[in-house]
Amino acid sequence: MERCSKSRSFFQDSRSRELDGYRKRRFITQTGSDFTEAGSVTVGHNGEETPPLAVSFCKTSKYSHILAVSDEDGYVSLFDTRTKFPSEKARISDWVAHQNAIFDVRWIKEDTTILTASGDQTIKVWDAQEKKCAGILMGHTGSVKSVSPHPTNSDLLISASRDGSFAIWDLRCKATSKTRCSVAHVTSTAMVQGAHLSSRAKRVRRGKFFQAASTSITSVLYLKDEVSIATAGAADSAVKFWDTRNLKVQVTQASPNIKSSTEKDRRLHGISSLSQDLNGVFLTASCMDNRIYLYNVLQLDKGPMRSFSGCRIESFYVKSVISPDAAHILSGSSDGKAYIWQVNKPDVDPITLNTHDGEVTAVDWCPSEVGKIATSSDDYTVRIWNINSSYCSSTPKSQPAIRRRVMAIPREECRGHLMNDERSGPTKVPDKLLPSDEEFNQNNPPIPITMPIISTPEAHKKKFSPDSDSKETFEKTPEAAMKSPSSVLNPPSSLKRTIRDYFLAA
Repeated sequence: MERCSKSRSFFQDSRSRELDGYRKRRFITQTGSDFTEAGSVTVGHNGEETPPLAVSFCKTSKYSHILAVSDEDGYVSLFDTRTKFPSEKARISDWVAHQNAIFDVRWIKEDTTILTASGDQTIKVWDAQEKKCAGILMGHTGSVKSVSPHPTNSDLLISASRDGSFAIWDLRCKATSKTRCSVAHVTSTAMVQGAHLSSRAKRVRRGKFFQAASTSITSVLYLKDEVSIATAGAADSAVKFWDTRNLKVQVTQASPNIKSSTEKDRRLHGISSLSQDLNGVFLTASCMDNRIYLYNVLQLDKGPMRSFSGCRIESFYVKSVISPDAAHILSGSSDGKAYIWQVNKPDVDPITLNTHDGEVTAVDWCPSEVGKIATSSDDYTVRIWNINSSYCSSTPKSQPAIRRRVMAIPREECRGHLMNDERSGPTKVPDKLLPSDEEFNQNNPPIPITMPIISTPEAHKKKFSPDSDSKETFEKTPEAAMKSPSSVLNPPSSLKRTIRDYFLAA
């Protein structure tokens, strides 16, 4: 797989700042006044309003203030969230991407390219700067409901459709044909039909609408292990996991264990959306039983770890998403509100954001600006929210916390740095070296970082002499090395495991 080395990911950037000891860590409390509305913008074109269907912040820190919005009329609009809303200056550009509703929008290729999934049964690849279509992905026979890019290789992506299929695409593949405007038509490299066909749909023959609703795949995710896929559908609350190297049958599936005596509570509930945190450890499923379920992808056999309630999920347009650091879950709701839960406190009442006048549908977290979120609604508006500075806290300046993310096998220089630091104890950093988040983002552009050297445990063990001060012992079993959540993101090749490895033997 190709890896982009030109720019650091949010995970690499934040990890670097935490190791250097000057990253101020904010937290969010439970009061509704934690968040204030920074502004709202009405989505519309040519004087007519239209409901937004998907929102997505740019993923790189350089452009994280840019928000892409897709709507029911087939437009893609880009907004600068640093500009005060409402203002025409906030709208960077917009264009007609499809002649049908756009259900999902995603940024790829260092935020230079946009993917759009539409009701016209196609996915389009757009140059965000030139607003030109670079490719059309064709093969689905129903509306494309969800699209997800590969976590490290922007040329790979997966899509899910109302026709009950999900497909894998490679943008490097040779185009099968071209349109009059020289736009390449690309076909999928693999497609799985009937991935979420319910048992009831198999037994009962009904009209076309019933079949479409039963088989529809509503959400799809390319997981962080780079080879596994998670899919969810309208048929039931099961999340299925697939290995892209062998798509004949799913590896495993996870679903809530519903124990209820009433027929109403026992009925099958579909899933409207899936999301995953930046490290790839946790996965959320927004279910039509008005609950959001949290799974650990390495312990799927145990079912959901936690569930979060309080919102109303009465349509498949209502989405939820876990924050990049896996600390909070943000969800829309059919009651016109947005809700935010703390992951480690599922029983505590969520923060409620209450200014929309219609069903709150798509939501998103800004990956680089802590506390900035976007919510969209059937009231034709997109609203930006920021956490109040008075409710933000950080580690004390006199004793800054130095958080270390332990890689599976760190490089020698990093190893030496950590060992020396342990001998000397915590180092006091002057206050003037602790810039605020805003000063840091404005005055410190991203600096290239060299990723750690990866090797097998045996080779790394030989690299250090027996007289080394380190008393670490390297476990030979993959299970020992996979105990650290960070190893899920970037383990050495000898230890790398996928969802299939965990459940194939079961």
